[in-house]
Amino acid sequence: MENRTVNTETLNDLIQINNDRVAGYEKAIEELKAEDSDLKALFVKMIGESHQHKMALATEVQALGEDAESGTTNSGKIYRAWMDVKAIFSGHDRKTILNNCEFGEDAAQKAYKMALEEEGLSADLRSLITEQKADLRVSHDEIKALRDAQ
Repeated sequence: MENRTVNTETLNDLIQINNDRVAGYEKAIEELKAEDSDLKALFVKMIGESHQHKMALATEVQALGEDAESGTTNSGKIYRAWMDVKAIFSGHDRKTILNNCEFGEDAAQKAYKMALEEEGLSADLRSLITEQKADLRVSHDEIKALRDAQ
């Protein structure tokens, strides 16, 4: 049976992980060296991806008659780590930045996995979350491949 409260809380948690992801990649861009322009382009693309995901999630929250979250995470039941990723960036080399980004991508995957495990999630929302998780998996694998190539 669908549960409106579960749906809203789960969607807001995912909005927050996407906000954290944006903040994490913005911080990563600040730490890049001039020769890492390829990573900057990739990180900008991933920021755009999270903005698209947030908009889709926020639309669903509003359709449920609730307000969508706008901040980054401080609390909530879904595990998130992008804020930790932002804190550990401090002038590292390319491989370290990619390691940190992969850690954040792992956290996003875990958050989406936990969201899909929620009982009471509507079929439509389960489909949206599954699709977004798959998109984020592609980004995760791209970061991992670049990291492994270092």
